[in-house]
Amino acid sequence: MDIGTRLFRSALLALAGNRVVGKMAHRYGMKLGASRFVAGETADEALLQIRRLNAKGISATLDLLGESIRDLAEADRFKREYVTLLERIHHDALDSNVSLKPTQMGLALDPAACYAHIRDIVEKAQQLTNFVRIDMENSPYTDDTIAMVHRLHAEGLTRVGTVIQAYLYRSRLDVRQLTKAKVNLRLVKGAYRELGHLTYRSMDEVNANMKRLIRVRLDAGVYTAVATHDEQIIAWTKTYARRNGIPASRYEFQMLYGVRVPLQEQLAREGYKVRCYVPYGRMWYPYFVRRMAERPANLWFVLKNWQDRPSAPRQNG
Repeated sequence: MDIGTRLFRSALLALAGNRVVGKMAHRYGMKLGASRFVAGETADEALLQIRRLNAKGISATLDLLGESIRDLAEADRFKREYVTLLERIHHDALDSNVSLKPTQMGLALDPAACYAHIRDIVEKAQQLTNFVRIDMENSPYTDDTIAMVHRLHAEGLTRVGTVIQAYLYRSRLDVRQLTKAKVNLRLVKGAYRELGHLTYRSMDEVNANMKRLIRVRLDAGVYTAVATHDEQIIAWTKTYARRNGIPASRYEFQMLYGVRVPLQEQLAREGYKVRCYVPYGRMWYPYFVRRMAERPANLWFVLKNWQDRPSAPRQNG
């Protein structure tokens, strides 16, 4: 990653937690580009998109956007909505699981309350034979997130997994420990703003580590989601699995809603399990900014929509 790209990415990520900018974005964002990456602001809108994905042979992970809440009442509301989502997915026979963020459930405010909320959601998923993905946020929450997953498994609630980010140095050890515990993982490159001493600096290093992590998982035979839009990583995974006699049923490819749609559909036609990460909700701004930071072309798409927007009629007087 060159210095210009790093500065661009860092500047955008700095805006992800800015509430003032977020309020401004909410006035126009969904109309001017956010709707490409966010399935809507309501569950009904998101579930409609999942039905359309399922019709193309693509599974989904449904994510109610929200992070870094300010009080535990918000966490309780999120918990109740996730339980309802799992019930609606089951009732409508949709091919979808759910993912959530620990800070959305109160991790930064009360770790015990957070665990209780997440446990209730995972327990509901287990009752309905579904699955919960606990998303990985930035590094201050990594240890707590992994510890929660281990604790849930130890309590017999095994229909839960988490995410490991390849750009962190620590991820090789984390993957080995979680693989030993047979935890379902999603492997990603990473999308948060982190301190430099915690992460690989170049994209070549991140890609090499991503492949190492995929190899560990495939060799161990523990189900793994390879979450990337990088066609070289996808091709490498397919080739490595084929050469080592690893069936496609042991892994899946995951991509984001609105990103590389033809590639998602192509992989599904080839017989690979493809899962689309479908985010929705009113708190879409931080997620949207991270999508902009990942790839400059995403930002140009939004700017073009802004440039092409209809002009407001002039007011006389």
